[in-house]
Amino acid sequence: MKFSLRLNNDLTVREYIHLAQAAEAAGFDQFWVSHDLFLRAAPVILTAVASATQQIEIGTCIANPYSVNPAELAMFAATLDEYSGGRFNLGLGAGAASFLKWIGIEQTRPLAAVTETAQALRLLLRGDRAAIDGKFLKWTDEAYLRFKAERSVPIYLGAMSPNMLRAIGEWADGGLPLLFPPEHYATVLPYIQEGATLAGRDLAQIDIAACVWCSISEDREAALDALKEKIAYYGHAMSPLIWDQLGLTAADFAPLEHAVMVENDMAKAKSLVTDAMLRIGIVGTAEDVVKRLDALVAMGVRHLSFGPPLGPDPLTAIRTIGWQVIPHFRG
Repeated sequence: MKFSLRLNNDLTVREYIHLAQAAEAAGFDQFWVSHDLFLRAAPVILTAVASATQQIEIGTCIANPYSVNPAELAMFAATLDEYSGGRFNLGLGAGAASFLKWIGIEQTRPLAAVTETAQALRLLLRGDRAAIDGKFLKWTDEAYLRFKAERSVPIYLGAMSPNMLRAIGEWADGGLPLLFPPEHYATVLPYIQEGATLAGRDLAQIDIAACVWCSISEDREAALDALKEKIAYYGHAMSPLIWDQLGLTAADFAPLEHAVMVENDMAKAKSLVTDAMLRIGIVGTAEDVVKRLDALVAMGVRHLSFGPPLGPDPLTAIRTIGWQVIPHFRG
């Protein structure tokens, strides 16, 4: 079994250092930080984390080729991997169309954008020229890294839609499929398997992280409040595939989006979170988390990835997962 943490990029850099050190001590294998717009920069955070840790792998979850040019993604990936001693993984995805609109970027041809970016990254990181005449990238023969990358950095594809999920199976080194709720894995896996079969790949060779949201605390109300904030901010940007699992639609999340993005009233947005929306994550004690994840492991999951909010006190939550959840699954 493999275990990882995923965090939004909304904390201070010093907090990430403490959380990463706690994660490493607790037995986590990977530490992922998002690169969402107008929050702190993941490459800077991960450089600080690499400096303060020894073994835990680090990664972006996720970077997109619209707001960060693929050439710069290759530069970040090669440099961070070099600095961390071969511990960097690039989490790549199309990003959220609604967030990209904030800066006037239209998310056109998302599957082509991500696939061609991955193709370019692999060429660049192995020292080749990346002359690509694609639907998204139009690069000349002058596109190549002017320094030698230490290795071809693993690419993990962040995915919610069927086409992106198939792409995990087709070409990604790993997958970050968002399972909101956790039981969504049963819907996700067939798409990944379909892509792997089409590409003649063995699914066992792909590191598929079962990405869940959890909020752990003995104080259930505090745990619920922490999860409500994430649902209020990100719920509207999720895939229809996830909404279907919850029996919801985009219209259900529209009032929350308006309260957060237009009215700047998080308290109001959290008050609009329904019981159906709360099924997105796991709330409660370590025992509650284990019970909900046992079913995932029974389905064949071999990588459990714990995402925000983790709990009202993320540091305590990380230690709790390390002491009470990871040992249950590692045996």
